[in-house]
Amino acid sequence: QVQLVESGGATVQAGGSVRLSCEASGRTLRFIDMGWFRQAAGKEREFVGSIMYNTGTSAYADSVKGRFTISRDGAGNTMYLQMDSLEPADTAVYYCAAGLTSTISVRSPRHYSYWGPGTQVTVSS
Repeated sequence: QVQLVESGGATVQAGGSVRLSCEASGRTLRFIDMGWFRQAAGKEREFVGSIMYNTGTSAYADSVKGRFTISRDGAGNTMYLQMDSLEPADTAVYYCAAGLTSTISVRSPRHYSYWGPGTQVTVSS
């Protein structure tokens, strides 16, 4: 079993930066893909970005590409989301996820088996 906990959520002004962390416990995540999703009030959960365990390759939603950066530590148990040039549209609860359902795209929530409780990011204009 894997437990995920996000931290770093904050309220910032537009143009600011926030760094989120996702710490995993229970088993090593070195061989599992990890991703970030977000859900704004009244909207569906959407893909933000992901990082693959085997290649370290990252992928991003078009809406955050060039502004957000995903990384993970060497042991693979902590993942980060560096968010720069934040916009009010980035306001949401951010969730980290871990999993490896190889037949489903990393951009789909169904790729992941484990989820954190979420952390709120609010960007004011």
